[in-house]
This record gives sequence, C-alpha cells and structure tokens, in this order.
Amino acid sequence: MKDLHNLLFTKDHEWLRIEGEYGVVGITDYAQKQLGDIVFVEIKAPGTHVPQGTSLGVIESVKSVADVYAPVSCIIHQNNEKVIQNPELVNKSPYGDGWLTRIKIESPQELKQLMTYKDYEKYISQIQSRNT
Repeated sequence: MKDLHNLLFTKDHEWLRIEGEYGVVGITDYAQKQLGDIVFVEIKAPGTHVPQGTSLGVIESVKSVADVYAPVSCIIHQNNEKVIQNPELVNKSPYGDGWLTRIKIESPQELKQLMTYKDYEKYISQIQSRNT
C-alpha cells in the first residue's frame, strides 16, 4: 500500500497524489468497499478539460454506478489502461495499481480545499458514526 499521508482527499472519496504539475487520481478504499465488486471503469479521454467537482468518468459495480469527480480543475493526461481492461484492480489496490487517471493540474490553489489523510480519516469516522 502507498503512503496515504502523501495523498489529498475529497469528500466524494477521491484521492490525489501530486507529481509536480501533474496528479494521479483514484478512489479511496472506503469508496471501493461501498461500491462492491467493480465491473466497469470509464474515464474521459485525454485532453479533456474537467472543472473541479465535475465528473471525470464513471465506475460501475454490481451494486451501482458512481461518478468520479475531479479533485481540482484539470486536463486528463493519461488513463490507466490496466484498470479499463481489469476494473477489479480498483478493488484489489485502490491506492496502487487501481489508480484511474493522471491529470495536469490547472488550478494549484484548489489543492487547499482538499483534505489531508488525517482529516479524511476523521471525516470517514463521522460518516460511519452517523450510519450506526
């Protein structure tokens, strides 16, 4: 598993790993568990501009279909073809081989709106306590 303390998180359960002016986006372990067995992943084509908080693509599981949202305004740079061909990688390794897309970050100031791993853990605890 990757060091989660180097990631940033959204309230929609996406994670972002910063790599200079680029970033790698995936969904969290919590999100993949909520979705169940993932059977289909579709991400917008490279070169597509995606504003912060709008859909990068969709993930379909045996239970439901969910949008994946852009953690920051970006341009899709490269999609993870392994995940497109083998969607179950998202379940097996959400922070590793199950990443979804590499993006070019357009608005670095938007990074301030994202949560640290510690903040995200607290957020998940609040969700889980509300659901019990």
